[in-house]
Amino acid sequence: MTLSTSKKQLTRTTLRTIGEIFQRLNYQALGPVYCDEGGDEFWKAKRSPCLRIGTRLAEMLRPKLGAEGRSLYVGGGVPEIPALVMETMELGRKVSAHNLRAAEVRVLNHACGETGFRFQETDAVSAPGRFDHIWMVSVVNDPERLPDLAALSYGRAEPLTFNPARFVRQRRTVRTLVKRCLAKLSLPGWVTTTTEEVQWIAEWCHMRNIPYRVEDTGYATATVGDPVCIVRLG
Repeated sequence: MTLSTSKKQLTRTTLRTIGEIFQRLNYQALGPVYCDEGGDEFWKAKRSPCLRIGTRLAEMLRPKLGAEGRSLYVGGGVPEIPALVMETMELGRKVSAHNLRAAEVRVLNHACGETGFRFQETDAVSAPGRFDHIWMVSVVNDPERLPDLAALSYGRAEPLTFNPARFVRQRRTVRTLVKRCLAKLSLPGWVTTTTEEVQWIAEWCHMRNIPYRVEDTGYATATVGDPVCIVRLG
């Protein structure tokens, strides 16, 4: 059965709020956060795709989530704004968005104003309570924090210079993060991730005999380019 357009489309109020937040964002301050050099050019190219694709992902996610639930956003930033606004404004859900980059958190919270949610400069594993949805997009293959793992994942590892010992340490870090975050998920529940990262979710499920199914595969992320997928666990 195909979901009706009305169930997937965001309301005008939600769309307006998302647009206003993107207008208030300080892209000059965000430049160094997302790009070592050429940050202004980066956001000239990525601002509209982040808004457009983020809104489409929010529309894709909306029919999956129940009203008044809880979502944990691991590494939430600019691309996650549309989904966060949708959850809080349309579904009345509580969201816990975590981002360890202090400079980005300040810009995000200033732009989001009185939307009903705040970004927290804390590790997502510290979030208390249970959640029925976890957003973990472009986190466990982050080339800045996990360079060797990301290089191997994307087929860019150089045989002569690849360091397997560093990769093993980074793989252990990822498994620990996935384990500690998914331990907070109430089953049945949802995980929004990328097709590149879904293998880590699948491994966690296999080790615990938890059934899972990739429900939707949608648009590629604006900043990284990996297709986002929504996975049902339990």
